[in-house]
Amino acid sequence: MRTAYCLFRTLACVCALAIFANAQTSPRTRVAVLDFGDSATGERASEKVRQALLDRTAAANGIILIDRNLAMAAARGAGFQGSLNLAIAEARDIGAAIGCDFFVIGVADTVRRSPSTGAAYYESYASLFIVSARTGRLIYWERPLERRDTAEEAEKAMLATLGSRDATPGLSVSIFRALEDESAERASAVETPASAIEVMSDDKDSSDARAPRPYRRLKPPYPDSAAIAEVEATVDELVDIDARGEIGHLEIARWAGYGLDQSVIDTVKQMHFFPALRDGVAIPMRVLLRYNFRRPPK
Repeated sequence: MRTAYCLFRTLACVCALAIFANAQTSPRTRVAVLDFGDSATGERASEKVRQALLDRTAAANGIILIDRNLAMAAARGAGFQGSLNLAIAEARDIGAAIGCDFFVIGVADTVRRSPSTGAAYYESYASLFIVSARTGRLIYWERPLERRDTAEEAEKAMLATLGSRDATPGLSVSIFRALEDESAERASAVETPASAIEVMSDDKDSSDARAPRPYRRLKPPYPDSAAIAEVEATVDELVDIDARGEIGHLEIARWAGYGLDQSVIDTVKQMHFFPALRDGVAIPMRVLLRYNFRRPPK
């Protein structure tokens, strides 16, 4: 009986050590939350997001929050000035400077609105973007907005929405989903290396190739989500066009959120091209398509 008890104690200790070792060596995901502008609402909104990422669920899943002051100093050192319209390379540089896996940027404020008809009201909003430091991609965005009779009521309602049980899991879930997607993408790249494709040069004098031309130029629609936020931004998309003029791989090279990126992707997928030519022979080519979005007149 004593031998069996000692054996049980030994197995229990081994299991405990294995669990402890796994906890010590499990991957940790470093996340930085940057300031949401200079307003008082922005300060409280960014703090609400920090608290959401410090909850037990996030901590149990390996999320570590980087010190706010260190993250902000590193981001500014990398040239970040609060823009929510970043190129992939800019986003990667910011993430590398901070030393994180993901970073959260945004802007928030509470403003008074005076409509042409009806009573004035207060509007409190927060634009929140989660960016992958490894790829520079925008992986998640949201923009809670609340309208109330007073500034205090509007901000309180917006912050409650930002930190609600429904919204909070979306932050960590988006991060974990991006980790899985990026891991699968790396594995796929190793198994199936990308085929070589010529990139269209901006230097017309040094290029003897003619760039692809669309049969018909399509204008991406300005989505309601962007109209509500009154966003003006630029979206760049890299497009691989084969020797038949058909679109292959698409990749956003400068993102803007608010539904603008998806609007560009959906539009470009509908386009057909005359292929690039060199010496009269059709060749595949990667081109950069740029779309500038401006607020439509009210």
